[in-house]
Amino acid sequence: MVLQNPFYTPEVQGAYELHSLGRFELEDGGVIPDLQLAVATYGELNEARDNAILVPTWFSGTHQTWELVYIGPGRALDPDKYFIIVINQIGNGLSTSPHNTDGEIAMSKFPNVRIGDDVRAQEQLLREVFGIERLALVVGGSMGAQQTWEWAVRFPDKVLRAAPIAGTAQNTPHDFLFTQTLLDAISSDPGWNGGEYADHADVVAGLTRHADIWAVLGFSTEFWKTEFWRGIELPDVTWDTFEEFRDRFLRPVFTAMDPNALLVMGWKWQRGDVARNTDGDLAAALGRITAKVFVMPHDEDMFFPPRDAAAEQALTPNSELRVLHTIAGHFGLFGFEPSYLAEVDANLRELLATPV
Repeated sequence: MVLQNPFYTPEVQGAYELHSLGRFELEDGGVIPDLQLAVATYGELNEARDNAILVPTWFSGTHQTWELVYIGPGRALDPDKYFIIVINQIGNGLSTSPHNTDGEIAMSKFPNVRIGDDVRAQEQLLREVFGIERLALVVGGSMGAQQTWEWAVRFPDKVLRAAPIAGTAQNTPHDFLFTQTLLDAISSDPGWNGGEYADHADVVAGLTRHADIWAVLGFSTEFWKTEFWRGIELPDVTWDTFEEFRDRFLRPVFTAMDPNALLVMGWKWQRGDVARNTDGDLAAALGRITAKVFVMPHDEDMFFPPRDAAAEQALTPNSELRVLHTIAGHFGLFGFEPSYLAEVDANLRELLATPV
């Protein structure tokens, strides 16, 4: 059963193309009979094919935020200089996902997907579709950072530079438990119906609770205490209290999404771990990295805190810790602050200018 959801259309998310990889075997034993990845590109691949930058997406996110917030002429991710490929992760609602496929893997029957599956699929797509064998940079935030780390460990000869933003190479127990509350909020809604709902709106209560948990941990305590939310503007939407900001910003965003897509991504997020490549040895996994790496946590992030990033950076050769400053916590990724975006751009410019 294929469900229609306007949130995942090009009219809402911006233009993208679907590329089929055919039958794709997953690390946990499942199979996607015809894996399709939703891809958006910006700029042109040069003749030497050495100006490619890969951006994997984060939990619930698509290519759109990168296009609107991080990519543009004169920015670090400049399409006049680089060929920037944003690949939507498996299960995010645009690429093959429970609600947009049919047959043996539709809805509740969708198989478990790992971060490693995303990265293997991305490598295959870059090689087969674009003829790209090496990347000038891999950069991603949150779950995109998990994929960035996986790229640097799994394909060290293909990644010249890496910039994981607000995400770790190995998920922590605290982060696992936090993510579980997000997933339980959805699956505990009777409308979820074991993953066989007829419309995402059937699960609006669970998606609303999911959004409310993000309100608690996605933003920082300072974001709420200082009323920073008053300065955030959206077309035709206003708010005068923090409850109204939650109700008119966060809740509408998450209640528009597909419940099973969020569950697939959340399961994957919980189990992100580059040490799976080295029999559980994190130091050995990070020791495989040959890329120049800028590790960029958010200073107020409540579930990917700087200390966790610093511990991994200390195990990573040729790496630097660059803490980003944002009062918005993890959701600083949405670029509410010009000062934050300036920091990101400065770091990425320096990284891209670093000889490797």
